[in-house]
Amino acid sequence: MIGVTAYAHGERLQLVSLLRQVGPDAPTLCEGWDARDLVAHLLARERRPDSGVGLLVRPLAGWSERVRHGYAEQDWDVLLDLLAAPPWWSPVSNPLTDELVNTMEMFLHHEDVRRARPEWQPRDLPIELNELLWRRLSMLTTVSMRRLPVRVTLAAPEYGERTVGAGPHVRLTGPPGELLVFASGRQDAARLSAEGPSESVQALREARFAM
Repeated sequence: MIGVTAYAHGERLQLVSLLRQVGPDAPTLCEGWDARDLVAHLLARERRPDSGVGLLVRPLAGWSERVRHGYAEQDWDVLLDLLAAPPWWSPVSNPLTDELVNTMEMFLHHEDVRRARPEWQPRDLPIELNELLWRRLSMLTTVSMRRLPVRVTLAAPEYGERTVGAGPHVRLTGPPGELLVFASGRQDAARLSAEGPSESVQALREARFAM
């Protein structure tokens, strides 16, 4: 069985490989960001912990943007080399935190680049990675879907079910990765089935999830 941190690192390396192919101007699913912006975000996140303060303290948001723009101005190949080899001291990328923090992060951002391309197709993921993504999904939905005006059941055959929220019932069925893409606010990019009142399904597809 592959070590748990191997999946976080594997998604990272696949993301870097794809980024080398598509280039810095490639689109992503992150609104307003191209590939260069996404890489700059990831580097600031794991190499400049001070930049994260702006995400929590609104008056300091400008500082976070300056740090990110500082990375974005660097040579593309240099940026990708940095992303491929995170520093051992990083609070979010060291051996103790990598699997917990980065399996979901790197998977989603890998998909952000993959699914922005017209020819993309879902991947056939290893069982162990699906299990990890299912666990991360359970954690994510506790936050992201807690205030929705609908009751949502997320069903991943062979992995489990989880129900959150209150109101009219909608059932989403798909692999853990597709449910995770949906629950992270990328609803239009997820390939899954949705059952329930049409107006509730539509409201869920248009909802802005708390993150």
